[in-house]
Amino acid sequence: MSDDRLLIPGQTCWRVERADQFACIIDAADYFTHVKASMLRAQHRIMLIGWDFDARMTFERGVKTLPGPNLLGAFLYWMLWKRPALDIYLLRSNLRLLPAFDDVWFGLTPVPVLNRVTSKRIHFATDGAHPTGAVHHQKIVVVDDAAAFCGGIDLTTDRWDTSAHEHDSRRRRTAGRGYGPRHEVAAAVDGAAGRELAKQARDRWHTATAEPLAPVDAQHATWPTKLDASLRDVDIGIVRTLPELDSRGEIREVEALNLAAIAAARHVIYLENQYLAARRIVEALAARLKEQNGPEIVIVLPRKGNNRLERETMDGARHRLIQLLWEADEYRRLGIYWPETDGGTPIYIHSKVMTVDDRLLRIGSSNLNNRSMGFDSECDVAIEADPDSSESGEVRREIISVRDQLVAEHLGVPVGKLEAAALECRSLLKAVEALRAQGKKLRPFTEQTVADEASPLAENDLMDPDHVPRSLARAVQRFITGFGGRPPVH
Repeated sequence: MSDDRLLIPGQTCWRVERADQFACIIDAADYFTHVKASMLRAQHRIMLIGWDFDARMTFERGVKTLPGPNLLGAFLYWMLWKRPALDIYLLRSNLRLLPAFDDVWFGLTPVPVLNRVTSKRIHFATDGAHPTGAVHHQKIVVVDDAAAFCGGIDLTTDRWDTSAHEHDSRRRRTAGRGYGPRHEVAAAVDGAAGRELAKQARDRWHTATAEPLAPVDAQHATWPTKLDASLRDVDIGIVRTLPELDSRGEIREVEALNLAAIAAARHVIYLENQYLAARRIVEALAARLKEQNGPEIVIVLPRKGNNRLERETMDGARHRLIQLLWEADEYRRLGIYWPETDGGTPIYIHSKVMTVDDRLLRIGSSNLNNRSMGFDSECDVAIEADPDSSESGEVRREIISVRDQLVAEHLGVPVGKLEAAALECRSLLKAVEALRAQGKKLRPFTEQTVADEASPLAENDLMDPDHVPRSLARAVQRFITGFGGRPPVH
């Protein structure tokens, strides 16, 4: 193994473990289908670890292809009926900033009530084991401690969409309401890597509830039946952020890997993320742009935040940091874009993906904001091409393949057309510029598009800290002052 690896256990990742199979899953329509297909094979335990869940979430739209109920809540109870030895554990972040709301679950039903009135084999909990103001943001599904899914997608409403991201929103309706197009990415693994993600899920449950769970020793297949593995017998890095808590020090593996990967890039850094608000990461990108022979950097973001609070805080921080990148881009190697449907509706980017050359692919829950570096809990998976390994060629091809699939999806062109353009231009950035046509497309951020996004709440220590704040009271006061002396309306 090469000495200059990016994935270093204890530094830039928690573990590096072998997966028998690895697959990248793009967009929630496929993700929901494959997660359900895996859960259908469960015999002993299903663990759902997420920021949010909703019993009304639908797995499939249109033609139903999988057995069992199509709604998440009904399906889980059906699985208990079908599998007498099955237990199901659902651990959701407490979404509020105040501990008084920790027990809120589906709608307004308290978790203790749910656990009394439901089957003894389905277990609900909210995870309040974090510093005040932090949230658990990991999104992990584990089936029998064998197959595991990790990414940016929650099993909740307003997530389902296909990679076509159609302008017509009639198929995108949940619980009686529609929503806009949405882009998501996750990964699936099994083998030792799946067992380590299962350990992370069990550790989360234990910390949240004080209830230890023994490992499951599955002797049957749990991989989704129709999910084709793009890599086999491959090393997987598991990368976390965990805030300081009681006797545990903070864990900043996500930040360490981001910085190491940016420093190691030679040709192209590709990022798609919900936010661009982590100053330390952006400063590292800016430093590479200032190098005469540094890498190209292509970034895909949502056009705007989902609500006023996001726009005031995250978009406000993005406004500052984009200026920093533009100022550093003297060699014209930077492109920052948002995607649109063929009808001109912005596609909301919720994915969290990084590729560096043909060397590293990272997929997970971590955003490019400060919270994801040291304050919220996050979990990503990564593959790295080792030049000393016999599998390096396959891994390199997979990294480029995933990147090109994502970029081609945003441009609304076949992957082959993007590949040909990148080969002809000898540049991913120039290929993107050449293919940004009418219809579904990428549109560039410019000074005009972000002109009104400056905000006094940009880089606010309460909403986007990168560690446990030393003075929470001072951060709260600055936050309220930014809203004219009144608390914000959510």
